[in-house]
Amino acid sequence: MTAARPGEDVHGAAGTTRCPYGGEAEAPPTAYAEYAEMDALLALQHPRTSAATEPGFIIMSQVMELLFKLLRIEFTTARDRLADDDVDAALWTLRRAGSVQRVALSSWDFFSAMTPVEFAEFRDVLGTASGFQSASYRRLEFLLGNKNARLVLPHRDASSHEAVHRQLYEPSLYDAVLALLRRRGLPVADAALARPCEAPYEPHDSVERAWREVYGNSAEHHTLFLLGEALTDVAESFARWRYTHLTVVQRMLGAKPGTGGTEGVPWLERISGHRFFPELWSVRSLL
Repeated sequence: MTAARPGEDVHGAAGTTRCPYGGEAEAPPTAYAEYAEMDALLALQHPRTSAATEPGFIIMSQVMELLFKLLRIEFTTARDRLADDDVDAALWTLRRAGSVQRVALSSWDFFSAMTPVEFAEFRDVLGTASGFQSASYRRLEFLLGNKNARLVLPHRDASSHEAVHRQLYEPSLYDAVLALLRRRGLPVADAALARPCEAPYEPHDSVERAWREVYGNSAEHHTLFLLGEALTDVAESFARWRYTHLTVVQRMLGAKPGTGGTEGVPWLERISGHRFFPELWSVRSLL
């Protein structure tokens, strides 16, 4: 048996295994890496400066995008289960999505640990890039019911434009909820159901009355009561995510404009006051 040369281990050249009795055999593929395409995933980070925190900024931004995609998958599943009248399956899906939302919220911890000076070391190389351009996040907002056709425009020159535009015209999760309430005999008015899918959602008195009946008779409407609380959890988690985003940007940028010339803090202050499923919040004043 030939001894390994200095500096060479028993594996020999990359991708091969040196056999103890001569010859070389191809190393078996690593199933985990192949299944999850880890080599491709780990090759997607290309820092443009020598700043120590730029790799982390890129990686955590990519993590956030993956979480947005996963949440969109989960909330789409919940929407479709509600359309099928399978509320139990929808509740289980929302429970699972809640765990993903908690991970997304904790992802801000890395960004808040970055000082303004550290961010400034590579901020200029971002150019016009901004989280405002995230197609995954915009699709998620549309899916949950925060529709605004003007917010498709930042994606008009991107490969994601068609997907964002299509999401605008799909029923939202809350659209499926309102249709379910109506099928269960609750007083949701035709006007609340007839709204075009792409139109911004406006609170409706009949929807508030429907939720008031659910909460006022939670034993009779137990499954719908659980759904209302699960949706409130979703909305609260998003409110926490947005507010944490605001405070992280304030900590890193102060009052300076956002990345890519966006408004930065003023925009985030406005959006942090938005709540998905508004009647689930207003009904609490009536109980």
